[in-house]
Amino acid sequence: MRVNCEIFDLRAFQTVVELESFHRASEALNISQPALTRRIQKLEQAVGITLLERTTRHVAPTAAGQEIMPLVRRMLEEFDSSLFAMKDSGSQRRGLVTMACVPTAAFYFLPSVIKAFNNDYPQIRFRIRDLTANEGLQAVARGEVEFGINLMGNSDPELSFEPLIDDPFVLAIRRDHPLAAFDEIQWPQLEGHHLVVVDRSSGNRTLLDSALARSNLKLDWFYEVTHLNTSLGLVEAGLGISVLPQLATPRDEHPFLVTRPIVNPVVTRTIGVVRRKSSILSPAADRFIQMLLTVWKRAEN
Repeated sequence: MRVNCEIFDLRAFQTVVELESFHRASEALNISQPALTRRIQKLEQAVGITLLERTTRHVAPTAAGQEIMPLVRRMLEEFDSSLFAMKDSGSQRRGLVTMACVPTAAFYFLPSVIKAFNNDYPQIRFRIRDLTANEGLQAVARGEVEFGINLMGNSDPELSFEPLIDDPFVLAIRRDHPLAAFDEIQWPQLEGHHLVVVDRSSGNRTLLDSALARSNLKLDWFYEVTHLNTSLGLVEAGLGISVLPQLATPRDEHPFLVTRPIVNPVVTRTIGVVRRKSSILSPAADRFIQMLLTVWKRAEN
């Protein structure tokens, strides 16, 4: 379905929401209140839903208005960035990349890719939303971001998934831990040690539990945390050991931590780029995805 609205209609809606007032918004946009009201009504008619709740003292977005606001904000920022880029002599090297990324890929690996990208495109800005797998998929589906770096497993027919890399689960331990003496670890060797795991709200935990259940194995955990960064902190402090995706571990040599592969079975997750099938990526986002493909393929080799 094609929605017929103008950029100024979107800007009018954003301004009313942010200023919580038709009067203040009309002054900020330098138009009359009746003209502003017509803009909002036109936008509501175009999308087929009420976006604002109006009272004599207060204006606030409806539930639908709150849901659509991140998309409106992103569209306006990309439009403004494109205008500034057109005025700039180096327009092909400017822009904004808006993306969602699972935290395990955002913490160590993503900064190294962005650093390489910035060497070629120093004027391209990034908005990174580090979200859980489910939240990231929702952000892509709603158009709040151009694309996401996420786990395979999406069943939404409106989204496409392009695999980038297989990321195995490994054991993170201190260098002075007894298990560090082994080149690889068997799952039964984890017994008797204080194991740190992420809670069941994590897509990584769901994937890991399911894979181990097929081999009649189960993690006997001692610490359960929400974020994998917390698990690494507990391991570094000598409080336990942790099973986590390799991408979530330090890429460079760490003064205290080491990782070991876990075998029989090897549990792997697939990371890739998720995007809406109907969307057209901005030039900046398209260039960055090409950089992702190049760097990840190099990492595999």
